[in-house]
Amino acid sequence: MNLRQIEVFRAIMITGSVSDAARLLHVSAPAVSRVLSHTESRLSFPLFERIKGRLHPTEEARRLYHEIELVYRGVQRIDRLTHELAEQRQGMLSIVTSPSIGQTLVPLAIARFCAKYPNVRVHFHCLSYQLLKERLLSRQSQVGVSILQVDHPSLTATPIARGRLLCICPRQHPLAARASVTPRDLQPYPLITYPPDTPFGARIEQLYAQSNEILKIAMEVGSPQNACSLINAGAGIALVDEFSLQAWPTADFAVIPVADAPDIVADLVYLRTEPLSPAATSFVKEFNSVLAERGLEPPVTD
Repeated sequence: MNLRQIEVFRAIMITGSVSDAARLLHVSAPAVSRVLSHTESRLSFPLFERIKGRLHPTEEARRLYHEIELVYRGVQRIDRLTHELAEQRQGMLSIVTSPSIGQTLVPLAIARFCAKYPNVRVHFHCLSYQLLKERLLSRQSQVGVSILQVDHPSLTATPIARGRLLCICPRQHPLAARASVTPRDLQPYPLITYPPDTPFGARIEQLYAQSNEILKIAMEVGSPQNACSLINAGAGIALVDEFSLQAWPTADFAVIPVADAPDIVADLVYLRTEPLSPAATSFVKEFNSVLAERGLEPPVTD
């Protein structure tokens, strides 16, 4: 099947008739009929059964249509990419981040960037670790910020921010007055925590394992933002990252550092083979300014 035959076949599958397919393709119905007849002749099997003036796809046609739709989705991705490449030449910035640091900190930097560069179009997405990495590797995004270490030979990851692991609880909770807490201090109080197969859930389980303490779970939630909402409503205690807390400046809960917990480091991530564009470099400058104001500068390295 050549591209024209594929186009006609797909139009008939979508519309269900030759006349409607002709209108969709802006050609005459006889022209569509000729292409369909020639296609079926070349294939040596029918694609449609004619029943009461309507075309009903055969089993072969249904299988063929499934594969053709995969091709069309690929064509649509190429079309989107060409538009994005054109926008990049004219001024476009695509940013992907981990949800926690993308809740407040990155939007603040984007707002400052847009105020200075109003003609630059910005695409901004908060994504899971795997999707963030895939978008950078496929060049769908220029720059990423991840609170999980991105380990890939084609990506450069540079520490850009450092946050703490913090315990949050209602202000009347017995832990609220403490200067710091440890997993042992938390033992009497089951946590609002996260699924163990998520990066943050795994981090908390590791903290408890290193302290030889058993993690007691009161509730599992999808993200630190969910935990903050529950604690703000007076439910239980939780461990969250300092980046997520930036979205809760007036929260009605106590915030307590977790003693000896490793810092949570956010990395700036981009393709190793391509330097940051001028727009991305300007965004990073604004982001660094926001981080400095919030006391979240990157860790000091020797």
